[in-house]
Amino acid sequence: MADSPASSRFSPWVLPKGAWVAVALLWLAGGSNYLTRTMLTTMRGSILEEIPMTEAQFGLLTSAFLWIYALVSPFGGFFADRFSRRLVVICSIFAWSTITWLTASVKTFEQFLLLRALLGLSEAFYIPAAVALIVDFHRGTTRALAAGIHTTGLIFGSTIGGLGGWLAEDHSWSYAYTVIGLPNLAFGVLLYFFLRDAPRDTGGDASSAIPGQTISFTAAIASLARTGPFYYVIACWCLQGAVGWMIIGWMPTHMSEQFSLGQGAAGFSALGYVYVTQTLGLLVGGVWSDRWSLTQPRARVIIPAVAFLVAAPAFWMTGASNLIVFTILSLVLWGLAEGFLGANMMPIICLVVDSRYRATALGVLNGFTAICGGLAIYGVGALRDAKIGITLILVFAGVGVMLCGVTLWMVNLALKRHERPVPSA
Repeated sequence: MADSPASSRFSPWVLPKGAWVAVALLWLAGGSNYLTRTMLTTMRGSILEEIPMTEAQFGLLTSAFLWIYALVSPFGGFFADRFSRRLVVICSIFAWSTITWLTASVKTFEQFLLLRALLGLSEAFYIPAAVALIVDFHRGTTRALAAGIHTTGLIFGSTIGGLGGWLAEDHSWSYAYTVIGLPNLAFGVLLYFFLRDAPRDTGGDASSAIPGQTISFTAAIASLARTGPFYYVIACWCLQGAVGWMIIGWMPTHMSEQFSLGQGAAGFSALGYVYVTQTLGLLVGGVWSDRWSLTQPRARVIIPAVAFLVAAPAFWMTGASNLIVFTILSLVLWGLAEGFLGANMMPIICLVVDSRYRATALGVLNGFTAICGGLAIYGVGALRDAKIGITLILVFAGVGVMLCGVTLWMVNLALKRHERPVPSA
C-alpha cells in the first residue's frame, strides 16, 4: 500500500527543507543561552570585591536562577507545544539578552538576585522549544546527532563562560555583562529573519495524537503522569542536574583553591575538561545511538546508562586524593556521560511520551533538574560555610552519578517489558 501524503511528509528518511539551517542557528542561540547563565561562576572574585556576600548568598544567585527556571520550564514547554516554537525561541532570546545587559548596572545583592531570577524566567522557554523544533525537523537516523550538535552549542556557551572571568580581571564584571549582552540582542534580530518552524511530527514513536486537536496544559501533564517510565527519566535528570550544577557552580572555586589557579584559569580548566569531552560524547553518542537504534531502539537509553555507571568511581577517587589527575579523570568521564545523555535526551523522551507533549515533557524535566541543581549549589555553599571538606561533597557527587546510571537502566528495563516479542521462525 502506498504511503499517504501525511506519512510521506513525516518520513524518517526525508528531512524538511532547512533542517540543518535550524540546527546551525539554534547552536548559536544555545551558546548564548548557556554563556549568559554560567559566566557568573567564573567572576566570583571580582563580584565579591564590589558586592559583599557570603558563600551561601553567592550560591543563591545561581540557585534563584535555577528555581525560577524550574517553576517556569513546564509552561515554557507547553507554550512550545501549543504555539510556534520559532516565536517562543525568538522572544526568549530577546528577553535574556536584555536582562544580561541590565545586570551590568546592579549595585546590591538584592538587585543581582532579582535579575538572576528574571534571567531564569526568560531562559526557561528556550530549550524545550529549540529541542522540540529540532526533532520536528530531524527523524530517524539524524535525530540524536542533530540534538547532540545543538547541545554542543550549549557546551560552547558554557565553556566560553570563562570569558567572563578574563573580562572581569582585565576590566570589571559589569563590563563583561555589557559586552556579552548587547550582541545577543542583534542575534535575536537575525533569528527573526532566518529561523523557520518545521512541520509538526504528529505521529510515530509514542504518539496517540489526533491531527488538528488543540492540546491543553492539564491534558499534557495528565498524559505524562500516566507514563510509568517517565518517572525514572525524571529521577535521572534530577540527579544529573544536581551533580552537573555542583560542577558548574563550585568546581572552578575548588580548582582555584586546591591547585592555586587564578579565577580565569580555574574557570577554563574546571569547565573545559568537562565540555571538551562532553562535546565528544554528544557527537560520538549521537552517531552511535542513531546507528545502533536501527536494530536496538533501547540503545538511546543503554549507552548513557553504562557511561554513568563507569564514571561514578572516579568521583570517589577524586575525593580520596589531592592529585589533580583524579580530578581531571572525574571531569572527563562525567563529560562523556553527559554527552551521551545529552544527545539522547529528546530521543528518549520520544520513546516514552506522547508526541504531542514532547516539549512539555522536556520542560518538566528541566524544571525538576533545575530545582535539584539549585538545591545542590546552595547546599554546597552551606556545607562550605560549615567547614565541610570537599572529600565528603565529592562522595555525594559520586553516589549521584551512580544513581543516574541506575535510574536510566530502569528506563531500559521498563521499555524492554513493553517490547513486542519477535515472532519465532
